Amino acid sequence: MPVGTLASVKGVSQDVLEELGIQILLGNTYHLYLRPGVEQIRKLGGLHRFMAWPRAILTDSGGFQVFSLNELRKVTEEGVTFRSHLDGSSHFFSPESAMAAQIGLGADVIMAFDECTEYPADAERVRRSMELTLSWAQRSKKYFEQHKNEVPWNRVSFQSPVSSPDPSQALFGIIQGGMGAALRKESAERTLEIGFPGYAIGGLSVGEPRGLTREVVESTLEHLPTDKPRYLMGVGTPEEIVVYAGLGIDMMDCVLPTRAARHGLLFTSQGKVSIKQSRYAGDEGPLDSKCSCRVCSRYSRAYLRHLYASNEVLAQVLNTVHNLSFYLDTMRAVRHSIALGRGARFL
Repeated sequence: MPVGTLASVKGVSQDVLEELGIQILLGNTYHLYLRPGVEQIRKLGGLHRFMAWPRAILTDSGGFQVFSLNELRKVTEEGVTFRSHLDGSSHFFSPESAMAAQIGLGADVIMAFDECTEYPADAERVRRSMELTLSWAQRSKKYFEQHKNEVPWNRVSFQSPVSSPDPSQALFGIIQGGMGAALRKESAERTLEIGFPGYAIGGLSVGEPRGLTREVVESTLEHLPTDKPRYLMGVGTPEEIVVYAGLGIDMMDCVLPTRAARHGLLFTSQGKVSIKQSRYAGDEGPLDSKCSCRVCSRYSRAYLRHLYASNEVLAQVLNTVHNLSFYLDTMRAVRHSIALGRGARFL
């Protein structure tokens, strides 16, 4: 899932996203809550109509963004008080208000409110954080079940990407528990007892070694049902998403392809290319000869390097289109390999 933090994948219009074959976008509850505001989006018919996107949308709970504020937040059993990174104004998120915000946005998949545990953290801190997430998961589900039919009335409708008793929205639970297998197992089992149509593995990509990330994912997957979507949050490189798909992960999101593009780092079948390097100034070849995206089909490495060196906005646009295309092609190859009975091991 490409990340569209502010109802926009930076630098790429929705018609191009459709052309790329994107099935589902991720929107950010925290940022949209602050600007333009949930009520404003609701009045305009919900996030789909607001951003003119007829395909699926997943919104995160806002928990990770609040976690990243660090010194600007205070966490209690009731919820989180935090200060806006925009103007310093004070706000409060609870499981109930986070659900109300996501229901108001009208996303197809919404996430239970959770607390992301920092790394490293001692055992007592991880246990306390996990218990808080479980309590908030129960409250999230209770509020969702009571209010799930309150989606914006003129929301764009289409076939939901997940099986759910409610065809409009589905609420996913989030597994926390730090980096230890025992707490991850407990978190998974207790979250399954609450019951959700899909489950996310959260609390990773917070500074831990990549090898440890994989260990946690593998140990957690052992306790999640295979007949419901399994979503790994915040991952990863093209190589990592192939590995995690092979382990049984169904959904992933990451800002890496778009963020790296804005810094001139491009993913290709031959490895990473830093297009800012002077050695590409006279290179007439395509960025990736094995890629058929609109960028590789038309522009040379020399031109892409020139755009980046000249600080042209078009550089960010074209770089982002290519990186998204490369990620999507990678996932299409994974799905094709699975359909052929070979799992995700196609490289």
